[in-house]
Parts: sequence; C-alpha cells; structure tokens
Amino acid sequence: MKLFLIHGAPATGKLTVGRALSSLTGLPLVDNHAAIDIARMVFGFAKPGFWDLVHDLRVATLHGAARANILELITTAAYSKPEDDPLVQDYERAIEEFGGTIEPIHLYCSKETLMARVSASERQKRGKLATPEDLKTYLDRYNFVAMPRDNCLSLSTENASASQTASIIAKHFQISTAHGP
Repeated sequence: MKLFLIHGAPATGKLTVGRALSSLTGLPLVDNHAAIDIARMVFGFAKPGFWDLVHDLRVATLHGAARANILELITTAAYSKPEDDPLVQDYERAIEEFGGTIEPIHLYCSKETLMARVSASERQKRGKLATPEDLKTYLDRYNFVAMPRDNCLSLSTENASASQTASIIAKHFQISTAHGP
C-alpha cells in the first residue's frame, strides 16, 4: 500500500486537495476528522480517552485497508513535529507489515491566508478549528512542518487551486488518473 499523507497546518487546504486528488485519481480518501467525529460521539471533544481513541481509529483504518490489499490510499493530518511522530510511526507499522510506504505531501501557505481561510463555513459545520484566535493559539503551540522524509513533497496552496495541486501530486508520485485531464 502507498499511503499519500497530506499534511500541514489547519486551513492549508488538506481536505480540499485530498478531495481533488481522490476525484482525479479515483483513490479512496480518509479524512482525518472522521476519527475525531467518532471520538466526539463517544467522549465529547478532548475529554480523557478522546485522543487515544482518535489515534487507535486512525491506525486501525490504515491497518484494515492494508490488510484488505488497498493498494493506494489518501489521508490527511495536521502533522506537528515532534508531537505526531508516534502517530506516523504507528501508521508506518500498520502498513509496512503489508509492504506499504508513506508518501508525505506537505501543504503550506502564509499565516495571512490561513487566517482568512479558517472561518470558512464548512470548517464550522465540521466542528473544525474555525476562528482566527484559536488558529493563532494553535500555530503558536504546534510545529506544523514538512515530515522529515527525503520523499516529502512540499507545495504551496497560496495561489494554486485544489485541482492544480492535485495534478502536481499525481504527476510527482506517478499516480494514474481515473478521470484524468
């Protein structure tokens, strides 16, 4: 399995680009907030046990996909170094057992653009971080950087559309396009 792991700070366009890449290639997309939504139903947000369940659900999803011989999968993450290194290591263990690899894709844009995007109504509807004040706190607290991997592709979403970014990703990683241009 190849896991195309789209990561970056909140509001960089991870899910939007992931959807565009999924549409372009026909690959399944797992939104990292799906596990958060389930854990929120069980515990309420960020209560004791919440993040452990989120972690376990994400890893189990990748392990199940690898076990089912899903050859390529897209997922998203707000990766922060070093806090999220254990999660990435668990992702690797879940898919390496089946010969899988992580193909990291780092999205970034200016802080001003992040602040303008964070209040989008879709973010609010999904229960995501959705205010400039909360985003500033989050950006000050966490280190959203490209995964330290030789194969990490870093792309700016500042002025590129999601479909343009998805096309660059597909070409770079030589992903066949199901609905190609």
